[in-house]
Amino acid sequence: MASIFSRIVSGEIPCYKVAEDGRHLAFLDIAPVAKGHVLVIPKKEVDYIFDMEDSELAGLMVFAKKVAKALIKVCPAPKIGMSVVGLDVPHAHVHLVPIHGVADIDFGKEKLKLPEQEMAGLANRIFAEFQKLQ
Repeated sequence: MASIFSRIVSGEIPCYKVAEDGRHLAFLDIAPVAKGHVLVIPKKEVDYIFDMEDSELAGLMVFAKKVAKALIKVCPAPKIGMSVVGLDVPHAHVHLVPIHGVADIDFGKEKLKLPEQEMAGLANRIFAEFQKLQ
């Protein structure tokens, strides 16, 4: 059975897309730990990130770097934190989170609930910044 992320890639489930290329997709997390929390995935479904081929993993990281550069322009922070947990969805993914301190990337804390209009606007602004990097 396809993961929820594969269903997003296929268009079966909508997302707040912030970046895309032929092999990768980035979209806003719908249960963010911080405003601007983005998930970066390979379009090819692989459960465990370290099962990816070296070239695929490298490509994912380079794509994530471009997304982080766009993200920081829209959600200014000292850093964009990156985390790979891989327990909640059986599809490799990287979390990118604007952070001011280590507590900002605590997945155990209460998630934000942003209005749909704010999520859409945020996604559009990040997408526009990503396009400038192409």
